[in-house]
Amino acid sequence: MTRLCSLLLLCFCGVLAAQAPTLPQPTLPTPKAPPVAVPDPPSLPVKSAVLMEFTTGQALVAQQADERVEPASITKVMAAYVLFHELRDGRLKLEDAVRVSENAWKRGLGGSRMFVNANSEVSAKDLLLGMIVQSGNDATIALAEHVAGSEDAFVQQMNAWAQRIGMANTHFTNAPGLPDPEHYSTARDIATLSRTMIAEFPEYYDWYATPEYTFNGIRQYNRNALLRRDQSVDGIKTGHTESAGYCLASSAERSGMRLIAVVMGSQSEEARAQQSQSLLNYGFRFFEAHKLYAQGQTLAEPKLWKGEVESVQLGVAEDVLVVIPRGKYEQLQARMDLPSLLVAPVAAGQQVGKVSVSLDGKPLVDRPLVAIAAAPEGGLWRRMVDGFWLWFEDEE
Repeated sequence: MTRLCSLLLLCFCGVLAAQAPTLPQPTLPTPKAPPVAVPDPPSLPVKSAVLMEFTTGQALVAQQADERVEPASITKVMAAYVLFHELRDGRLKLEDAVRVSENAWKRGLGGSRMFVNANSEVSAKDLLLGMIVQSGNDATIALAEHVAGSEDAFVQQMNAWAQRIGMANTHFTNAPGLPDPEHYSTARDIATLSRTMIAEFPEYYDWYATPEYTFNGIRQYNRNALLRRDQSVDGIKTGHTESAGYCLASSAERSGMRLIAVVMGSQSEEARAQQSQSLLNYGFRFFEAHKLYAQGQTLAEPKLWKGEVESVQLGVAEDVLVVIPRGKYEQLQARMDLPSLLVAPVAAGQQVGKVSVSLDGKPLVDRPLVAIAAAPEGGLWRRMVDGFWLWFEDEE
């Protein structure tokens, strides 16, 4: 009898050992990237700056990134984002004839404008290009009045969208970005807006790379000097007032990685271009992006008690992506946290544990582990047998 109990205990221990979870490490890139010494980021003589990786939203450089500043004409990125939603929802069409009010014409005087005439009708597409490429205040207000009835109503939409996408330190009082004590944003919020706009509206983002635009016989050039200097740069928006200084939100893509740089309060057009370029070069030179785990990929198959199947497949609901200093891929460490016992039923998509990745002892990502497919309860006999073994587990 003693031998039989010992044998059963041995089998039981073997079952438990077999179900101990192990985490597959991310597949290392081939060829391996040599380690690179990552220097400190450039320190810029500006009010604030941020460098953000597009896919993850991770800030690689942050210099007073959450300090409130005047966004100037970068405000028009939010105006465009609202208008892109109007286009997508069918409330605005590119061929719509938009009447330019006296107010829109007057508000364009003395600032950046696309030279539309008061009481004329201009297509929505022309006005959008005039706003994006030429930074036309007149075009922006004409579109705002057309879709919302008034600029004030349109600004309310801008603020609502800002809150919805996580721009916690932003408030707009006008559509073009004219100076006002209550009109402010931050470098990080502007990067968040730029990232969201590019992700949601790639079909319209192409317009931000337009080098020049002619309307009313007047040719004007895109003020983003990086478009003419760096082929990888494809946007986004400049801004300038005397109080805001020279500002630039730019984006570039190289070797499958996109970065967004925001520089606020620079001293000149040339300085903002050089400073933005230095941020982009720093990010592309010293960082790399990797997909560690794909959505639906099986990361673990722990034993399932009282189920129709012996184990349940666990994975992540979304791709797990990281941005790390170049050459540090092999130093990533990953682990899974799973319950000691997993009992059926388990619903598809149900969180069962989590996967964590760290670098140099610091947490990098933390994602839920979910069931890839449903695992229903087994039959009566399976539930009885597993219940018997679980009784021994409870005794432990």
